[in-house]
Amino acid sequence: MTRTTARFDIAVGIDPVRNWHLALAWAVDEAHLRGVGLGLVVAVPPRHDPQHVDGTPRQPAQRQAGTEALGTALAWAHARQPAVKADASLLDGFPAAVLTGLSQEAGMVVLGSRHLSRTEEFLSAGSLVVPVTATAQCPVVVVGDAEHVTQETPYLVVGVDGSESSRAALAWAVEEADLRRCAVRAIAVWQPPVFSLRSDDTLFHAERRLLSESTAGWAEKYPDVRLTHEVPTGSPVETLADAAEHALAVVVGRRGRGGYSGMRVGSVVRGLLHRAHCPVITVPAG
Repeated sequence: MTRTTARFDIAVGIDPVRNWHLALAWAVDEAHLRGVGLGLVVAVPPRHDPQHVDGTPRQPAQRQAGTEALGTALAWAHARQPAVKADASLLDGFPAAVLTGLSQEAGMVVLGSRHLSRTEEFLSAGSLVVPVTATAQCPVVVVGDAEHVTQETPYLVVGVDGSESSRAALAWAVEEADLRRCAVRAIAVWQPPVFSLRSDDTLFHAERRLLSESTAGWAEKYPDVRLTHEVPTGSPVETLADAAEHALAVVVGRRGRGGYSGMRVGSVVRGLLHRAHCPVITVPAG
């Protein structure tokens, strides 16, 4: 079980001290849908972790806890989806760096949300959501609550703004909807500018045209997916979160820039990670 490297189609982070069931359930079901392998990962920080200075033997205890958690989680995953090929790895390194490294070859990284406050997510040594979402090379799924699988008409919500990353998010959402046999609601949130030389009507119609252009062609490529598009008015975070209240997930592109990982996430993604109840899926450009 112990490895120094690993390669998975879908990698899911297992937290030995917190509930991992929701994230693992999402990940193993997704692996079953896609017919791919699943990797369960626990990362153990180095022995001389500068964040811990009390001299206690933390690493042996962490390795033991990680090994036990992986064994339990692996059995649980096999019981849920026996056909899925699942493996478990205890890896050396800081969790965020390990999972980000795995994202270079993985098709997806799945994390559980610890529901940290905005201050805690930066100060907590165990916080994974922001740094992994900000720097991963593949889509990152953050599962905070259970999926709304009982909806009569299941659907995904995807945010569209014309950017390269939102086009990648739309492509991912439509492919996922085809696998799940569900609908897609493509939403371009309209925020009237405080000051503009053009009228609000002109800008609003430009937003509608952008959304129509972004979604063009997908109905022909995926005829079984019902794709609708909407241009509501309001705050992007609140509007997308409200639209996704009963969704299977909300999918957004990662547009943030800059050297600090928290800033690279982007304000909409950060807001949805705190506000949305369904899984939040972030897709990088390209």
